[in-house]
Amino acid sequence: MIKLTALCCAGLLAAAPTLFAFDLTSTDVKAGAAMAKQQEYNGSGCDGRNLSPELHWTHAPAGTRSFAVTLYDPDAPTGSGWWHWIMFNIPADVHTLRRDAGNPASGLAPKGSMEGRTDFGIRAFGGPCPPRGDKPHRYQFKVYALDIAHIDAAPTSRAAQIDFMLHAHSLGVAKLQATYGR
Repeated sequence: MIKLTALCCAGLLAAAPTLFAFDLTSTDVKAGAAMAKQQEYNGSGCDGRNLSPELHWTHAPAGTRSFAVTLYDPDAPTGSGWWHWIMFNIPADVHTLRRDAGNPASGLAPKGSMEGRTDFGIRAFGGPCPPRGDKPHRYQFKVYALDIAHIDAAPTSRAAQIDFMLHAHSLGVAKLQATYGR
């Protein structure tokens, strides 16, 4: 039974599609470097400006019908990481998010896009806020190129639920990882 299970699992892994990698850059966040205080969350003991960074992506795969952006901290001491941001239903002709686009009050989000609920319980960008004195955490920005124009998610959907849908429809992903510590 164990050998059969291993063979089944190996077969499923071998059948998983390889995602197309494309490019993600930012004038506010540099790969491998510490993020600025302006990105730090404002709340939960943190006092930053909570500004979502400018993001720009290029060379998305052919057939892309929409994009989604996520920010995830795999080092959060929760046992399951921490979702800081998820924006989806970004039109396929948009390739840049302006600084503070993750703030619904700014009016800078692309028309038609939506934000899911983060682990802060908000539908907006929630910047880094690792425990004081903890080692710097990794913050993973990802832009997903999707094969559908619209993710049908309720406004109350949590980031992890939406991320599941993103993986089901992803043609490719662009990544940018930075760090932050307090």
